[in-house]
Amino acid sequence: MDSEVQRDGRILDLIDDAWREDKLPYEDVAIPLKFHVEVHMLRLCVVFIYLLYGVKSDPQETCPAFTALSFGNALIGTQLKVKLLLYTRQNPTCAEELHSAASKYLDVTKKTTFIIHGYRFTGSAPVWIPELVQLLLSVEDMNVIVVDWNQGATTLNYSSASRKCRRVAEILKKLIDEMLIDGASLDSIHMIGVSLGAHISGFVGEMFDGTLGRITGLDPAGPLYRGTAPSERLDPTDAQFVDVIHSDTDGLGYEEALGHIDFYPNGGTDQPGCPLTIFSGLQYFKCDHQRSVFLFLSSLTQSCNITTYPCNSYRNYRDGKCTSCEPFWPMPCPILGYYAHEWKSYLTQQSHPVTSMFFDTADEKPFCIYHYLVDITTWNKDTRRGTFSIMLADEAGRKAESKVNPEAATFQKYKQTTLLTGFYQDLENVERISLTFSTGSVIGPKFKLRILQMRFRSLTNPERPQLCRYDLVLTENTQQTFRPIPC
Repeated sequence: MDSEVQRDGRILDLIDDAWREDKLPYEDVAIPLKFHVEVHMLRLCVVFIYLLYGVKSDPQETCPAFTALSFGNALIGTQLKVKLLLYTRQNPTCAEELHSAASKYLDVTKKTTFIIHGYRFTGSAPVWIPELVQLLLSVEDMNVIVVDWNQGATTLNYSSASRKCRRVAEILKKLIDEMLIDGASLDSIHMIGVSLGAHISGFVGEMFDGTLGRITGLDPAGPLYRGTAPSERLDPTDAQFVDVIHSDTDGLGYEEALGHIDFYPNGGTDQPGCPLTIFSGLQYFKCDHQRSVFLFLSSLTQSCNITTYPCNSYRNYRDGKCTSCEPFWPMPCPILGYYAHEWKSYLTQQSHPVTSMFFDTADEKPFCIYHYLVDITTWNKDTRRGTFSIMLADEAGRKAESKVNPEAATFQKYKQTTLLTGFYQDLENVERISLTFSTGSVIGPKFKLRILQMRFRSLTNPERPQLCRYDLVLTENTQQTFRPIPC
């Protein structure tokens, strides 16, 4: 570093000397005109050499970046231009822009994961891309290619962006064809598509007759795609394994199953922690839609694995009717996200190739909910209908309050009712349980619920001992605490 400074100083001194020499007026000094011309030429040459040498020795390398546009670009619309940004463990933070399969860092013998974003209403770069790139590289030595089609996706006219999807797919097919010539395998290609990007992935898969290794669709776009033929959208035949997370089925997403396995967090509609009214601005429109991405990101960290359950509806799941993992035996129920491919052999061999999975999440990462099944048998003479709120406490005094409260249930004499409840915290050794029963009535007499038997079963950790309580009377809207005993 010091030698570079000394070198630059000498060059600047030389320039300064030439400049001072030339500052003398021609008429005052008897110096031949030829010398003045030579001084001018020397000065120009030295400046040129310095500039050229300085550029070559600049230690700060410029890295190709995702195209950042503005709302102004969206107003006038953008023409399609695709940039392919390659990241590997050799260049994890400074992308290499690919123009073909000829590359300094691309190793076609390794797995290649494509990240494809969707419609961009404001033109800004997706905030989640850098984290997704780094997490993918952390879990596996692979090629990660960010497909930047922001020029084309940025427009107020959503249908205009949608029409460009097939052209993006054709560009990706061309690159993959070149990779195949160099020795790549379609088995080792994984496409992660968000919104419109999910359908782009499907188009690429269709061009290879469904032989791509895997496609992950993160809340595939619904508008303009609902009710279309499989050839016009993502579908299970587009890859050897297709997994989909649906998080905004009543808005920007797609409701029907599109993969070999389809995950529906919180039923696939309103996500906890997202705004419920339009007064929250842009977040109201994109929060539910983006939750699929953040759930997938969370699965890569493995700070907790989100277990999902096969069911024909979210209501039946919430009613505790779909908590069996027997269909996947000897494996447990599938987990959400990146590692869902571990169930590939089972899911792709089913006579019914589509499996819908339901589960609840917390409102922030890592999004895990710790579930319990609560079996209640009552001995009231009259039927009671109401809800429960539950609090658990361990021997250290830590408490966990139920955040996923069971739906209102009907309790009939000597008939067991099963409730599904969830907690944000996992308490391994439960010492006390507090219950509050409510019928929803705020006036009139307080009802009582006479419990013959109550049993708590950890759904998240089924190997833990079951906890019971017998002969308990609950007064409406009054919390009662007890110590459970092993069943």
